[in-house]
Amino acid sequence: MENIEDIKTFLEPLLHLFEDQPWVQGGAIFLITFLFASIISWIIFRILKMLTSRTKTYLDDRLLNIARPPIYYSLVITGFSTAVKIMPLSESLSDKLIYGFKTIGVFIWMIALIRTSKIVLQQLAWGKEKFRMIQPQTLPLFDNLSKLVIIAIAGYIIFQIWGVDMTAWVASAGIMGLAISFAAKDTLANLFSGVFILADTPYKIGDYVVLDGNQRGKVTHIGLRSTRLVTRDDVEVTVPNSIMGNSKVTNQSGGPNPKFRIRVKVGVAYGTDIDQVREILMEIAENEPLVTKTPTPRVRFRTFGDSSLDFELLCWIEDPELRGRTLDKLNVTIYHRFNDEEIEIPYSKQDVYIKELPEAKN
Repeated sequence: MENIEDIKTFLEPLLHLFEDQPWVQGGAIFLITFLFASIISWIIFRILKMLTSRTKTYLDDRLLNIARPPIYYSLVITGFSTAVKIMPLSESLSDKLIYGFKTIGVFIWMIALIRTSKIVLQQLAWGKEKFRMIQPQTLPLFDNLSKLVIIAIAGYIIFQIWGVDMTAWVASAGIMGLAISFAAKDTLANLFSGVFILADTPYKIGDYVVLDGNQRGKVTHIGLRSTRLVTRDDVEVTVPNSIMGNSKVTNQSGGPNPKFRIRVKVGVAYGTDIDQVREILMEIAENEPLVTKTPTPRVRFRTFGDSSLDFELLCWIEDPELRGRTLDKLNVTIYHRFNDEEIEIPYSKQDVYIKELPEAKN
């Protein structure tokens, strides 16, 4: 109301000319407000656009384009409300028109804030690494949360404009929320776990993970209720997020380096030239196309076994998905090469000694 009184005071000389014609006064205010809002917004945003054009980022230009419509319509709506107050309308109709104008203004600002939050979140998610505050895969979560908050605040303001008492609504929502929490506690547990998984990002789509039960698969979907894995048998497994959140999850694709290390264990007979074994294993790994050149493969002599000298070939592959194929190729090549070099691969044997045979019965 203070804005309306200020406008009426400012336009007092003009209103005095049409003192006995309130409809003309209202129409004049409509026209003047429209022209004033158009000119002022054009001048101000023209100057601001010249300033933002000198910056290196496009963020300020996009925010400026979003800010212009709500500021322009706010000026127009203020003038329209003043005009309605001057016109000879009933108090009830006048109030409803003003409330309607304010409601339109709230919707315009709500849309502008939603667009602004989306742009800011995108900037935080896709900016430079050292300035990144949100992970790209969690962007939809924060985007939806910001929309819900802005819409809720806008709805509250609209109810206040129209004088609707929110006490009963809040009480009903509290009772309903309590009943839902008891009836759907498992669903809510999955929901909150899904939110934490999306926010914490222990794994992402495309990662290979291993669960407590040695279930291994590729993550194909992360939802608010469940996570889906595709195993090496091409079977899709759906795991509730509450289980994922309370289980030990090994992310084989995680860490600073996406490469995955595999171990090939092999034993040779006692008396074998261990330097020759080490050289053969290194040569096999270096000649295998699926094995990466960096980090370089390495061979470790682990222990003296019960019937063998135990070695371990350590090498890296580009993706955990290649683990099975690479192990197959390395094992086949090692077996053939050891046969060619006459290197014995021992296996466990049991010798049975018969002290005496039972006497034959007549």
